Amino acid sequence: MTKKTTTLAAAVLTAALGLAVSPAAQAVQPPVAARSAQAPAAVCTVNDNGVNFRGGPGENFPVLGQVNRGQNLNYRGQQGNWIMGDLWGGPTGVWVHVAYLNC
Repeated sequence: MTKKTTTLAAAVLTAALGLAVSPAAQAVQPPVAARSAQAPAAVCTVNDNGVNFRGGPGENFPVLGQVNRGQNLNYRGQQGNWIMGDLWGGPTGVWVHVAYLNC
């Protein structure tokens, strides 16, 4: 093997093994899937039966319906003692009092 062939073979092997870590090499690497994926939403679970969910964060807001123990809700935010979220398989943007949720 000539010096040029040996250098080329070493470069190909180094690249194939993922050993190239120069800034230029890192710049062309695709982003790692774990870094680009969004974090999963926090999930809360209703802890009682006949729990009202409302149109806003308080008892003065209309009751939109009721849920039972085991119903899941994707947490979207909180105002005081009220959690806003999306019911699994149901309405979105509803409010439930924290006393009735395990988050």
